[in-house]
Amino acid sequence: MSSPNHTTVTEFILLGLTNDPVLEKIFFVVFLVIYLITLAGNLCMIVLIRTSSCLHTPMYFFLGHLSFVDICYSSNITPNMLYNFLSDKKTISYAGCFSQCLLFIALVITEFYILASMALDRYVAICSPLHYSTRMSKNICRSLVTVPYASGFFNGLSQTLLTFHLSFCGSLEINHFYCADPPLLMLACSDTSIKKMAMFVVAGFTLSSSLFIILLSYLFIFATILRMHSAEGRHKAFSTCGSHLTTVTIFYGTLFCMYVRPPTEKSIEESKIIAVFYAFLSPMLNPLIYSLRNKDVIHALQKVVKGNLFHKMAI
Repeated sequence: MSSPNHTTVTEFILLGLTNDPVLEKIFFVVFLVIYLITLAGNLCMIVLIRTSSCLHTPMYFFLGHLSFVDICYSSNITPNMLYNFLSDKKTISYAGCFSQCLLFIALVITEFYILASMALDRYVAICSPLHYSTRMSKNICRSLVTVPYASGFFNGLSQTLLTFHLSFCGSLEINHFYCADPPLLMLACSDTSIKKMAMFVVAGFTLSSSLFIILLSYLFIFATILRMHSAEGRHKAFSTCGSHLTTVTIFYGTLFCMYVRPPTEKSIEESKIIAVFYAFLSPMLNPLIYSLRNKDVIHALQKVVKGNLFHKMAI
């Protein structure tokens, strides 16, 4: 990308979380451990859902896709960040920055709508249990994950093209640990008004529309639960929704703080801390939240472990 009196941009500099060499080494270990736990937890969840027949239901079908998105999401940012912690030259190529920005936006939007699909699944399961198998058929479930992936990709591509259509100049130092839209806009030396408007419209629409689906689903769910006569039934219904609500609160809360406000030096500095929660902690915690609070997942895991032990003993 070129601009008058400026050379073509071939790379950006990522300032990261700190420039303290000691802290960088500590952060390298901390984020490496978080990344490995994220990979192990989400891969384990996917394998468990694929191999355990008791988990072949719409709820776990969506959870498997959530785990897949979390793996992609974390892998899009973490490896380059870990490399930069140990490198003196903390750069990312123009193409690498474009790819990182595209994948980040696409995966965030995909996760929004997968969480919304999971809320719809819980609504049908609790409010219309007799029609659950027909209303949540395989074709409907496939559609409810295809739409999030397609929406994420096309929105991510359009937003990234708008960003990289801008002219960049100056130091080209991105005040973040990955190529994010807000700090990139601070480097632009061309008019950013169209991009800012598009960013607020897309971020506002995806956040509000997916959150509206979730809140409306849970409004009907809670109304149905409160009408239940059985205390055990109410407890079971609440427990199946608790994990999803925890994930929604962490993910949406942090992203609201990041994107629904104009980019400024102060907001971008704050967003780096907020970004740690949704870029690293949320993908790591999701499989733990769903496994530790879910008897079906724990039971399936126990069966797999026992099956492997019996197999080794037989050999």
